[in-house]
Amino acid sequence: MTTDTVVERVRALTAPIVADLGLEIYDLEMVSGVLRLSIDTPPGQPSGVTLDNIALVSRLVSRELDHNDPMPGRYTLEVSSPGLERPLRTPLHFQREVNKVVSVRLHRAIDGRRRLQGTLLRADDRNVVVCLDDTGTEMTVPYADIERARTVFVWGSAVASDRQTKEVAS
Repeated sequence: MTTDTVVERVRALTAPIVADLGLEIYDLEMVSGVLRLSIDTPPGQPSGVTLDNIALVSRLVSRELDHNDPMPGRYTLEVSSPGLERPLRTPLHFQREVNKVVSVRLHRAIDGRRRLQGTLLRADDRNVVVCLDDTGTEMTVPYADIERARTVFVWGSAVASDRQTKEVAS
């Protein structure tokens, strides 16, 4: 049985459990005997994943996997949130993060650049468009050229946004 088949079987078993808790699967992967399940709140919801959410999902998913045994052999289950600087591996990940700062490492240089950082302007099923921080120009990058990508947490913007929210409420 291939890793992709195992991941899809596990996704089919765990997605309803996670959805019943008002959460969604952000990412699911099997690497070297470790099943990593990353959960998040649906896009647009203000609250994040709590430790209680993670503990509950871990218990419920573990019970479901023990009952249905979708994987051969031994494995370790890890349940977590994607974090502030979250990995971007699928088109859906990129589409969730439009208008946020991202860091992208390319397999090979495009226009003399192998590393990009800037605001993610658009993402479809084939490409992403990033407004580069250093030049202000837009760069279109096919997913096939992306080696690794993640969001970048910008400290000042969260503090300023929180302060503006409090001032408006006053």
